[in-house]
Amino acid sequence: MNSLFLGLIAAGIALVIGVIVYNWLQVRRARRRTEAAFEPQRRGRERAEPGLRGADHADAAPQSVAIEQSPEELVDMSDEGDVPEAPLPRPLSPASLPRDAAAPDPDIESVVVLRPAVPAASAALKAAPALRHAKPLRWLGRRAANLPWQPIDAAPGPWQEIAACLLLANRSGAASRGDIDAFLHDIAGIAAAISADFSPPDAADESARAEELDRFCADLDVQIGLTILKAELGQIAGTRLRGVAEATGFRLSPSGQFEYPDETGTVLCTLQNYNQEPFSPESLRALSTPGVVLLIDVPRVPDPVKVFDQVRLVAKRLAKTLEGVLVDDNRRPLDEASLAAIRDQVQATAAALRAAHIEPGGTRALRLFG
Repeated sequence: MNSLFLGLIAAGIALVIGVIVYNWLQVRRARRRTEAAFEPQRRGRERAEPGLRGADHADAAPQSVAIEQSPEELVDMSDEGDVPEAPLPRPLSPASLPRDAAAPDPDIESVVVLRPAVPAASAALKAAPALRHAKPLRWLGRRAANLPWQPIDAAPGPWQEIAACLLLANRSGAASRGDIDAFLHDIAGIAAAISADFSPPDAADESARAEELDRFCADLDVQIGLTILKAELGQIAGTRLRGVAEATGFRLSPSGQFEYPDETGTVLCTLQNYNQEPFSPESLRALSTPGVVLLIDVPRVPDPVKVFDQVRLVAKRLAKTLEGVLVDDNRRPLDEASLAAIRDQVQATAAALRAAHIEPGGTRALRLFG
């Protein structure tokens, strides 16, 4: 009996220790993921974190950044110290960046250049834009090696060089080996049709690059949500919500959410149903909801910190007008200190994106986080 009793005590102690260690590890992992964004590049380390890799910079492996947490987790992490100013992750070399938005981007696309024996007109390539793949595929041409790239369906040509550019990863995941094989198969068919020379990349290498890029982007894919709940567990009428949202500057989109655009039409944030039921002109007439969520897609907005400051004011205004409360994921009111902590994480994410030469709201960011 004594041995059984002692055994039960030992098991209980082990369980308690296990819970403590698990919780400590969770905190440690969160801290390490955040701090990884600000560690210097170390050559010869045991584990290389995923990173973007240019055609001429295969050894560049920027540290990954993992700050994909809820607002509450962001607030909790703010107590771990001030965000250091430097050093940031090792970026792509500026030389590997496209000189304009239309140019091939070998860091995030599988690029195959075709050189026809005789310059080809766009009419001869009419089958190319019709090809459909799991990832976005761009067809570009240029009339001479020193001239800019253009979409082949935007000008007649003739083209001395033609580039097929398959995006390696976006929010739906990485291009698979099968996707790469299908892409290269179609390239071979187009090349044969216009008698063009080309050097296909190794499909296995491209698939590995796609997986690497997908892991890296997942760590930078941060969305910030600010929730407004009706006070005293009340409900917001759909007609009331629509009137207030539109008066604030939101517009109802076909995707079932309200969008808040700036003067250029860029969507700075969205207003979504707390119950996740999409909004529509018809449903809003009869709908009621306990609250709404303002969502900022950090990689896709220009100057994320400025956008956060603007959306924070909009959220406060909406909360006051709708007689609601601004809360975190656990329905705890968000005070100024909590909002400031979230702002710090937005700033850290924007810095990490720029350090990798992914300008928030820029062409590369819109492709990767689309």
